[in-house]
Order: sequence, then C-alpha cells, then structure tokens
Amino acid sequence: MKKIFIAIALSSLASAVCAQQTLKPEEMIKFRKAGYSFMAWNMGKIKANLEGTYNKEQVIAAANVIAATANSGMGALYGAGTDKDAAGQKTRVKAAFFKEPDKVKELAVAFNKEANELQKVAATGDAAAVKTQFGKTGESCKACHEKYRED
Repeated sequence: MKKIFIAIALSSLASAVCAQQTLKPEEMIKFRKAGYSFMAWNMGKIKANLEGTYNKEQVIAAANVIAATANSGMGALYGAGTDKDAAGQKTRVKAAFFKEPDKVKELAVAFNKEANELQKVAATGDAAAVKTQFGKTGESCKACHEKYRED
C-alpha cells in the first residue's frame, strides 16, 4: 500500500510539473482552490468524527486524502500570473507569497510533514492521538493562511 501511495504521489508531482507548463493562470488558480477545498472538506470530516461518533474508516479515508493532496505537488499551481485574479478566477494569495519562496517552502514542508503524520496516526485508530495530530495539522494550515492568505 505504501509503495502504491508513493508511486501515485510521484506521478502526481510529475503531472503537476508538466501541468504548470501548459495550464493558464486561471486554471492553476481554479485547481489549487479545488485542492484546498477538498482538503478542508476532509479536515471537516475528521473534526466531525472527533466531536461525534468516531468512525475509524472515515478518518483514515479523510487523512489519506489530506496527505495525498499535500504531497501532490500543488506548489506547481502557483505559476506566473497566479498572484492576482485571472479570467474570472479570484485568488486570495498575498503578493508576499511570491516574494518569500524560502519561507513558503518552510511552511509547505511543515504542512506536508503534519499531513503525513496525520495519515499515519489515523491508521492506528487511536482517536485521542488523531485529535492531537489533527490539531498540529490544522495549526500548520493556519500558519500559512495567517501569513499568505487574504481574508
């Protein structure tokens, strides 16, 4: 299973690199918004499980999606022309995002680490451990939002 996940992640990364070369700015914005929305929906599913009846399989599935999306190479969707609205696609990314690549990379690596750990912890079925790691994953999201996302 782990080898399959790694193969999919590497394939996604390669596809993302190729996609960056062929996508229009508005398409890149649209796809990255979709990716983040899908991750947010899955974070919501985990939260609902932590606050209500805990369903291990739902949590595992949601954590898998979050980790896969985090590792999919979404950074390629921040190409030229995506620092502002494009052809009807609005973006909330701040200009500083494009001027501070080292800081952005640091935050992205931290998020990926936490998302991958969430996936591992979810597989254990330990709701208390998932709750702790869910908080860490959410904080890593928040760190980037606070610095680089317009309200």
